[in-house]
Amino acid sequence: MPWRVGDDLACPVVALGDRRFDIRYRALVMGILNRTPDSFFDGGAYYDFDAFLGKAEQLVGEGADFLDVGGVKAGPGPEVGLQEELDRVIPAIEALQQRFDLPLSVDTWRASVLQEAIAAGAVVGNDISGFEDPAYLAVAAAGGASVVATHIRIGPRVPDPNPVYDEPVTTAVARFLRQRAEQAEAAGIPRERVMVDAGLDLGKSEPQSLALLRSHDQLAQLGWPLFLSASNKRFLGALVGQEVGDRREVSHAAHAFGISQGCRVLRAHDVRGARRTADVMAAVLEARAASG
Repeated sequence: MPWRVGDDLACPVVALGDRRFDIRYRALVMGILNRTPDSFFDGGAYYDFDAFLGKAEQLVGEGADFLDVGGVKAGPGPEVGLQEELDRVIPAIEALQQRFDLPLSVDTWRASVLQEAIAAGAVVGNDISGFEDPAYLAVAAAGGASVVATHIRIGPRVPDPNPVYDEPVTTAVARFLRQRAEQAEAAGIPRERVMVDAGLDLGKSEPQSLALLRSHDQLAQLGWPLFLSASNKRFLGALVGQEVGDRREVSHAAHAFGISQGCRVLRAHDVRGARRTADVMAAVLEARAASG
């Protein structure tokens, strides 16, 4: 597998709001902020608003490049209506926008939530549904927002315990991501504002997620900034027999490998560790490029 470094990247810049980030060597770190009572990782530890703001301050201090606010978890659970999602994420985004000088993302697949979030200060729509809502891309384009196109086999909140693909999983995911990214560009969103995410563990078995991680160099060749959501995922825990609260080291191993294959945005729970991993890898990649 070739290392993807420097000028090997088809899109060496990510734009978030009015900021442009050079990602030839240095990966960005997105800090995860859950405003859900049933998060798979923290179990709702930061659902309380004061706890949420305290966590945000911690992530910013640890070196997050931007923050991602989500009000509905990806997996199955109790129904969360539109108004409940708005109540969870919009005041949170408004508070973060007032307190911190860095880009904000909203983790939602609803165009109406994205629209309200942009009005509140968000500049990224992180959509794990693959733009299932037909109005999503138009809302993002009108608001000047960046987007994340994520592969998922069926859809958010739907159990998918035995996912089957009729072709290699990397081939299926690459085709899906290319189609969604092209849709985003056709809607008027520039390439540097379109990120693609393989959706590890979203409609994938543990071996399928591992195969996808191993093949991220192929996804980097699609031509859009490559996003990695491996932090504390199930497939990593299965590799080493670790429960969700004890997957920090394997998450950073996945981050380092992903960066070597072209990933340039890390969605992370442990921002301090992800930032250090990204900085070390940036030094390695730059030195590798300089050596020819």
